[in-house]
Amino acid sequence: MPASITESIPFVILLIGGLLVATMLTRAGLNRLGVPPLVAFLAMGVALRAIDHGTPFLDADSEQLLDVLARLGVICLLFRAGLESDLPGLLRQLRRASVVWISDVLLSGAIGFTVAYWWLDLGLVPAVFIASALTATSVGVTVAVWQSQGMLRSDTGELLVDVAELDDISGVMILAVLTALAPTLRGHPSVGVLPEVAQRLGWVLVKLVAFGAVCLVFSRYVEKRLTAFFRRFERAPDPMLTVVGIAFVLASLAGLLGFSVAIGAFFAGLAFSRDPKTVRMEASFTPIYEMFVPFFFIGIGLGMDPAQIGGSVGIAAVLLLAAVAGKVLANGGVSLPMVGTQAAVLLGFSMIPRAEIAMVIMDKGRTLGPWAVTPETFGAMVLVSAVTCLGVPFLLRWLLVRWPQKTGA
Repeated sequence: MPASITESIPFVILLIGGLLVATMLTRAGLNRLGVPPLVAFLAMGVALRAIDHGTPFLDADSEQLLDVLARLGVICLLFRAGLESDLPGLLRQLRRASVVWISDVLLSGAIGFTVAYWWLDLGLVPAVFIASALTATSVGVTVAVWQSQGMLRSDTGELLVDVAELDDISGVMILAVLTALAPTLRGHPSVGVLPEVAQRLGWVLVKLVAFGAVCLVFSRYVEKRLTAFFRRFERAPDPMLTVVGIAFVLASLAGLLGFSVAIGAFFAGLAFSRDPKTVRMEASFTPIYEMFVPFFFIGIGLGMDPAQIGGSVGIAAVLLLAAVAGKVLANGGVSLPMVGTQAAVLLGFSMIPRAEIAMVIMDKGRTLGPWAVTPETFGAMVLVSAVTCLGVPFLLRWLLVRWPQKTGA
């Protein structure tokens, strides 16, 4: 391999360029087939790591650059998730969606923790990370199916979107708390640690509320004037690029407060989501999103040791059962009196896929070390994500054909 970073630059550029071309072509091909491309991005990362094990070609410089691109990817991912969140709309629908959402988070998390801690005996902190990841939902995977069948504007489809958006928000909040509490829980699975946990939790909540207040003030009193100024003096797509720059600043502020920069990016998206004109500018952000986000999933695949994938299959099979049972029971069971049997089943299965937020949570645990998320556990959750994102759309499409949902006017 090259002896210095100067000599490795051509190789690194070749690697990044090749991956960019591969991700774009893969996205275009799989979108035509209705298959989530993120699974292919995960496979690319695993394949790169497997090739590197056989014939080493990834030096420290290329690994470091791929890691930077992955971090930029997760910032773009969560910024867009926040930007697409309709908080006023969610608040209006909160009374209807909150019962399903609370059940979803509590039951899917409880089932995940019980299976990971008591059945698989993975330890307290890994079980908490798994439970947190299993509360999330990748609504983008199933929304595409509902849209293709023309049923997203049905009552059930709108309830699905509301609950899934609340899942995203609660998942990011759980990640913020979990990141701060995990070191305290390490090696202390006893009641005696509760006062320290409570103290740390209180401090985390204070910082989270303070950061949220800063974002709220920015959103209500600064954002519209600032983006109007950008639109007046800049030509498209420059205003959106400036907005992304501000999002990076807010993300770094969250990092300085001890949170993940991904959490800051999500709050930044929420801060800009209240302005319809900014949301309409999102099309200018799409190329940035599609350039960097695949590297987050490639980075997850790179983080897997091919030699340990076999050891992850058994854990993945058990966690897959927990992933399915948690969402189907929590969403389908609670919504049954509200929407009826067929719609409840559709809602339960539509919430099964885990991808973006779940992988962000597991990736954060992996970066903390094996005491938080072991390589086998991380690999198992990647397999769960891949199976749920690949399998559910086909089942859901078949169910929607059998049980079509009436749309409103």
